[in-house]
Amino acid sequence: MFNRSFQNIALTVVLSFTVLAAAAQKIKEPRTTAEWEKAYQPFRIAGNLYYVGTYDLGCYLITTSQGNILINTGLAASITQIKNNIEELGFKFSDTKILLTTQAHYDHVGAMAAIKNQTRAKLMVDEKEADVLATGGASDYELSIYGTSFEPVKPDRLLHNNDTISLGGMHLVLLHHPGHTKGSSSYLFTVKDEKRSWKVLIANMPTIVTDRPFPAISAYPEIEKDYAYTFDAMKNISFDIWLASHASQFNLHTKHKPGDAYNPSAFIDQQGYDIALSDLKKQYDKKRNQ
Repeated sequence: MFNRSFQNIALTVVLSFTVLAAAAQKIKEPRTTAEWEKAYQPFRIAGNLYYVGTYDLGCYLITTSQGNILINTGLAASITQIKNNIEELGFKFSDTKILLTTQAHYDHVGAMAAIKNQTRAKLMVDEKEADVLATGGASDYELSIYGTSFEPVKPDRLLHNNDTISLGGMHLVLLHHPGHTKGSSSYLFTVKDEKRSWKVLIANMPTIVTDRPFPAISAYPEIEKDYAYTFDAMKNISFDIWLASHASQFNLHTKHKPGDAYNPSAFIDQQGYDIALSDLKKQYDKKRNQ
Protein backbone atom coordinates (compact mmCIF):
# COMPACT_ATOMS: atom_id res chain seq x y z
CA MET A 1 0.00 0.00 0.00
CA PHE A 2 2.84 2.36 0.87
CA ASN A 3 4.58 1.71 -2.44
CA ARG A 4 1.40 2.24 -4.41
CA SER A 5 0.69 5.51 -2.56
CA PHE A 6 4.23 6.64 -3.12
CA GLN A 7 3.94 5.81 -6.81
CA ASN A 8 0.70 7.76 -7.06
CA ILE A 9 2.29 10.78 -5.40
CA ALA A 10 5.32 10.54 -7.66
CA LEU A 11 3.09 10.26 -10.72
CA THR A 12 1.09 13.30 -9.62
CA VAL A 13 4.27 15.34 -9.18
CA VAL A 14 5.56 14.30 -12.60
CA LEU A 15 2.24 15.14 -14.24
CA SER A 16 2.14 18.50 -12.50
CA PHE A 17 5.59 19.39 -13.78
CA THR A 18 4.60 18.17 -17.24
CA VAL A 19 1.54 20.42 -17.26
CA LEU A 20 3.59 23.39 -16.07
CA ALA A 21 6.27 22.74 -18.66
CA ALA A 22 3.66 22.50 -21.40
CA ALA A 23 2.08 25.76 -20.27
CA ALA A 24 5.48 27.45 -20.20
CA GLN A 25 6.19 26.33 -23.76
CA LYS A 26 3.07 28.12 -24.93
CA ILE A 27 4.34 31.43 -23.58
CA LYS A 28 6.48 33.15 -26.15
CA GLU A 29 7.61 36.77 -25.94
CA PRO A 30 7.30 38.28 -29.44
CA ARG A 31 10.72 39.92 -29.33
CA THR A 32 13.34 41.34 -27.01
CA THR A 33 16.23 43.74 -27.47
CA ALA A 34 19.66 43.90 -25.89
CA GLU A 35 18.65 47.12 -24.13
CA TRP A 36 15.58 45.48 -22.60
CA GLU A 37 17.63 42.60 -21.21
CA LYS A 38 20.81 44.46 -20.23
CA ALA A 39 21.41 44.95 -16.50
CA TYR A 40 21.50 48.45 -15.05
CA GLN A 41 22.71 49.68 -11.68
CA PRO A 42 19.77 50.63 -9.44
CA PHE A 43 19.75 54.10 -7.94
CA ARG A 44 17.75 56.58 -5.88
CA ILE A 45 15.79 58.94 -8.11
CA ALA A 46 14.15 61.19 -5.52
CA GLY A 47 13.18 60.68 -1.90
CA ASN A 48 11.85 57.16 -1.45
CA LEU A 49 11.61 56.49 -5.21
CA TYR A 50 14.18 54.20 -6.85
CA TYR A 51 14.97 52.86 -10.33
CA VAL A 52 15.21 49.05 -10.25
CA GLY A 53 14.65 48.19 -13.89
CA THR A 54 16.84 47.04 -16.74
CA TYR A 55 18.80 49.32 -19.05
CA ASP A 56 15.63 50.30 -20.91
CA LEU A 57 12.62 48.76 -19.16
CA GLY A 58 11.53 51.21 -16.51
CA CYS A 59 10.71 49.53 -13.19
CA TYR A 60 10.26 51.66 -10.08
CA LEU A 61 10.32 50.94 -6.36
CA ILE A 62 8.57 53.19 -3.86
CA THR A 63 9.48 52.37 -0.28
CA THR A 64 7.27 53.00 2.74
CA SER A 65 7.15 52.12 6.43
CA GLN A 66 4.53 49.45 5.70
CA GLY A 67 6.16 47.77 2.73
CA ASN A 68 7.00 48.73 -0.82
CA ILE A 69 5.30 49.39 -4.15
CA LEU A 70 6.77 48.03 -7.39
CA ILE A 71 5.70 49.55 -10.70
CA ASN A 72 6.39 47.30 -13.74
CA THR A 73 8.35 44.06 -13.82
CA GLY A 74 10.01 43.94 -17.23
CA LEU A 75 10.34 40.70 -19.17
CA ALA A 76 9.82 37.28 -17.59
CA ALA A 77 13.59 36.92 -17.20
CA SER A 78 13.85 40.37 -15.58
CA ILE A 79 12.76 38.99 -12.22
CA THR A 80 16.34 38.14 -11.22
CA GLN A 81 17.59 41.63 -12.08
CA ILE A 82 14.73 43.32 -10.25
CA LYS A 83 15.18 41.18 -7.14
CA ASN A 84 18.93 41.78 -7.13
CA ASN A 85 18.47 45.51 -7.71
CA ILE A 86 16.04 45.84 -4.81
CA GLU A 87 18.36 43.96 -2.50
CA GLU A 88 21.43 45.91 -3.71
CA LEU A 89 19.65 49.06 -2.58
CA GLY A 90 19.26 47.54 0.88
CA PHE A 91 15.58 46.58 0.72
CA LYS A 92 13.87 43.21 0.99
CA PHE A 93 12.23 41.76 -2.09
CA SER A 94 9.69 40.11 0.23
CA ASP A 95 8.60 43.54 1.48
CA THR A 96 6.91 44.22 -1.86
CA LYS A 97 3.23 44.72 -0.93
CA ILE A 98 1.66 46.32 -4.01
CA LEU A 99 2.29 45.67 -7.70
CA LEU A 100 1.30 48.16 -10.39
CA THR A 101 1.93 48.48 -14.11
CA THR A 102 1.82 51.18 -16.73
CA GLN A 103 0.62 48.76 -19.43
CA ALA A 104 -0.24 45.10 -19.95
CA HIS A 105 2.47 44.22 -22.46
CA TYR A 106 4.94 41.39 -21.93
CA ASP A 107 7.92 43.77 -21.63
CA HIS A 108 6.32 45.40 -18.58
CA VAL A 109 4.39 42.55 -16.93
CA GLY A 110 6.45 39.55 -18.02
CA ALA A 111 7.53 38.77 -14.46
CA MET A 112 4.35 40.01 -12.77
CA ALA A 113 2.81 36.59 -12.00
CA ALA A 114 6.09 35.22 -10.65
CA ILE A 115 6.72 38.24 -8.43
CA LYS A 116 3.13 38.16 -7.21
CA ASN A 117 3.51 34.49 -6.29
CA GLN A 118 6.86 34.98 -4.56
CA THR A 119 6.00 38.11 -2.56
CA ARG A 120 2.22 37.68 -2.11
CA ALA A 121 1.88 41.33 -3.09
CA LYS A 122 -1.50 42.69 -4.23
CA LEU A 123 -1.75 43.46 -7.94
CA MET A 124 -3.75 46.60 -8.74
CA VAL A 125 -4.44 47.56 -12.34
CA ASP A 126 -6.61 49.72 -14.54
CA GLU A 127 -9.84 47.79 -15.07
CA LYS A 128 -9.34 47.85 -18.86
CA GLU A 129 -6.20 45.71 -18.48
CA ALA A 130 -7.82 42.89 -16.49
CA ASP A 131 -8.82 40.79 -19.50
CA VAL A 132 -5.42 40.97 -21.21
CA LEU A 133 -3.66 40.10 -17.95
CA ALA A 134 -5.98 37.13 -17.43
CA THR A 135 -5.17 35.77 -20.91
CA GLY A 136 -1.45 36.43 -20.76
CA GLY A 137 -1.68 38.88 -23.65
CA ALA A 138 -3.68 36.55 -25.90
CA SER A 139 -6.61 38.99 -25.98
CA ASP A 140 -4.53 42.10 -26.70
CA TYR A 141 -5.90 44.00 -29.71
CA GLU A 142 -2.53 43.95 -31.50
CA LEU A 143 -0.20 41.42 -29.88
CA SER A 144 -2.80 38.63 -29.79
CA ILE A 145 -1.29 37.33 -33.04
CA TYR A 146 1.57 36.00 -30.91
CA GLY A 147 -0.73 34.12 -28.55
CA THR A 148 0.20 34.02 -24.86
CA SER A 149 3.20 36.29 -24.38
CA PHE A 150 3.40 36.32 -20.58
CA GLU A 151 2.17 34.24 -17.66
CA PRO A 152 -1.50 35.04 -16.99
CA VAL A 153 -2.14 36.86 -13.72
CA LYS A 154 -5.29 37.91 -11.90
CA PRO A 155 -5.51 41.40 -10.35
CA ASP A 156 -6.58 41.85 -6.75
CA ARG A 157 -8.03 45.32 -7.30
CA LEU A 158 -9.36 47.03 -10.40
CA LEU A 159 -8.66 50.74 -10.66
CA HIS A 160 -10.31 53.63 -12.48
CA ASN A 161 -9.17 57.08 -13.52
CA ASN A 162 -8.07 59.19 -10.51
CA ASP A 163 -8.27 56.28 -8.07
CA THR A 164 -5.72 56.44 -5.25
CA ILE A 165 -3.37 53.65 -4.21
CA SER A 166 -2.19 54.13 -0.63
CA LEU A 167 0.46 52.45 1.49
CA GLY A 168 2.51 53.65 4.45
CA GLY A 169 1.77 57.33 3.95
CA MET A 170 2.28 57.22 0.18
CA HIS A 171 -0.64 58.07 -2.11
CA LEU A 172 -0.42 57.42 -5.84
CA VAL A 173 -3.11 58.62 -8.24
CA LEU A 174 -3.74 56.45 -11.28
CA LEU A 175 -4.28 58.37 -14.51
CA HIS A 176 -6.14 56.44 -17.21
CA HIS A 177 -4.18 57.05 -20.45
CA PRO A 178 -5.52 54.52 -22.98
CA GLY A 179 -4.49 53.98 -26.59
CA HIS A 180 -1.21 52.10 -26.42
CA THR A 181 -3.25 49.52 -24.54
CA LYS A 182 -6.86 49.77 -23.46
CA GLY A 183 -5.84 50.39 -19.87
CA SER A 184 -2.48 52.13 -20.15
CA SER A 185 -1.84 54.11 -17.00
CA SER A 186 0.37 56.82 -15.61
CA TYR A 187 0.95 57.55 -11.91
CA LEU A 188 1.19 60.87 -10.10
CA PHE A 189 2.53 61.14 -6.55
CA THR A 190 4.78 63.13 -4.24
CA VAL A 191 8.00 62.01 -2.56
CA LYS A 192 10.16 63.88 -0.08
CA ASP A 193 13.86 63.97 0.64
CA GLU A 194 15.91 65.86 3.21
CA LYS A 195 15.45 69.18 1.41
CA ARG A 196 12.10 69.30 -0.38
CA SER A 197 9.13 67.54 -1.92
CA TRP A 198 9.04 66.30 -5.51
CA LYS A 199 5.88 65.79 -7.53
CA VAL A 200 6.55 62.81 -9.77
CA LEU A 201 4.84 61.63 -12.94
CA ILE A 202 5.56 58.11 -14.17
CA ALA A 203 4.11 58.49 -17.65
CA ASN A 204 2.97 55.82 -20.04
CA MET A 205 3.76 57.62 -23.27
CA PRO A 206 1.07 57.09 -25.97
CA THR A 207 3.21 55.39 -28.60
CA ILE A 208 1.46 53.62 -31.46
CA VAL A 209 2.14 49.90 -31.76
CA THR A 210 -0.08 49.00 -34.71
CA ASP A 211 0.70 49.29 -38.41
CA ARG A 212 -2.98 49.01 -39.27
CA PRO A 213 -5.27 52.01 -39.83
CA PHE A 214 -7.34 52.72 -36.73
CA PRO A 215 -10.70 51.82 -38.39
CA ALA A 216 -9.31 48.36 -39.21
CA ILE A 217 -8.83 47.45 -35.53
CA SER A 218 -12.17 45.81 -34.79
CA ALA A 219 -10.98 44.51 -31.40
CA TYR A 220 -10.49 48.08 -30.21
CA PRO A 221 -13.01 50.34 -31.96
CA GLU A 222 -12.39 53.19 -29.47
CA ILE A 223 -8.65 53.34 -30.12
CA GLU A 224 -8.59 56.60 -32.08
CA LYS A 225 -10.86 58.31 -29.58
CA ASP A 226 -8.83 56.97 -26.65
CA TYR A 227 -5.57 58.28 -28.08
CA ALA A 228 -7.15 61.72 -28.60
CA TYR A 229 -8.34 61.73 -24.99
CA THR A 230 -4.90 60.73 -23.71
CA PHE A 231 -3.02 63.41 -25.65
CA ASP A 232 -5.36 66.06 -24.23
CA ALA A 233 -5.10 64.70 -20.70
CA MET A 234 -1.31 64.45 -20.72
CA LYS A 235 -0.85 68.06 -21.81
CA ASN A 236 -2.32 69.35 -18.57
CA ILE A 237 -0.38 67.45 -15.92
CA SER A 238 1.67 69.42 -13.41
CA PHE A 239 4.85 67.75 -12.10
CA ASP A 240 8.45 68.36 -11.08
CA ILE A 241 9.99 65.10 -12.32
CA TRP A 242 8.85 62.80 -15.09
CA LEU A 243 9.79 59.22 -15.86
CA ALA A 244 8.33 56.66 -18.26
CA SER A 245 7.78 52.99 -19.08
CA HIS A 246 11.02 52.92 -21.09
CA ALA A 247 14.24 54.62 -20.00
CA SER A 248 14.83 55.77 -23.58
CA GLN A 249 11.54 57.69 -23.57
CA PHE A 250 12.76 60.14 -20.91
CA ASN A 251 16.47 60.04 -21.84
CA LEU A 252 17.54 58.36 -18.61
CA HIS A 253 21.03 57.62 -19.85
CA THR A 254 21.83 61.26 -20.59
CA LYS A 255 20.44 62.37 -17.23
CA HIS A 256 22.06 59.72 -15.06
CA LYS A 257 25.21 57.59 -15.29
CA PRO A 258 25.92 54.62 -13.03
CA GLY A 259 27.73 55.88 -9.95
CA ASP A 260 26.39 59.44 -10.20
CA ALA A 261 25.59 61.17 -6.93
CA TYR A 262 21.98 61.57 -5.83
CA ASN A 263 20.51 64.34 -7.98
CA PRO A 264 16.71 64.53 -8.41
CA SER A 265 17.07 67.82 -10.30
CA ALA A 266 18.52 65.90 -13.25
CA PHE A 267 15.00 64.63 -13.93
CA ILE A 268 13.35 68.05 -14.06
CA ASP A 269 12.62 68.21 -17.78
CA GLN A 270 9.34 69.82 -18.76
CA GLN A 271 10.72 70.67 -22.20
CA GLY A 272 11.71 67.06 -22.85
CA TYR A 273 8.24 65.90 -21.86
CA ASP A 274 6.54 68.46 -24.09
CA ILE A 275 8.73 67.55 -27.08
CA ALA A 276 8.19 63.81 -26.61
CA LEU A 277 4.43 64.28 -26.38
CA SER A 278 4.37 66.58 -29.40
CA ASP A 279 6.34 64.10 -31.51
CA LEU A 280 3.93 61.30 -30.59
CA LYS A 281 0.95 63.53 -31.39
CA LYS A 282 2.35 64.08 -34.89
CA GLN A 283 2.61 60.31 -35.35
CA TYR A 284 -1.00 59.96 -34.18
CA ASP A 285 -2.22 62.63 -36.60
CA LYS A 286 -0.40 60.90 -39.45
CA LYS A 287 -1.96 57.58 -38.49
CA ARG A 288 -5.44 59.13 -38.48
CA ASN A 289 -4.99 60.12 -42.11
CA GLN A 290 -4.06 56.63 -43.32
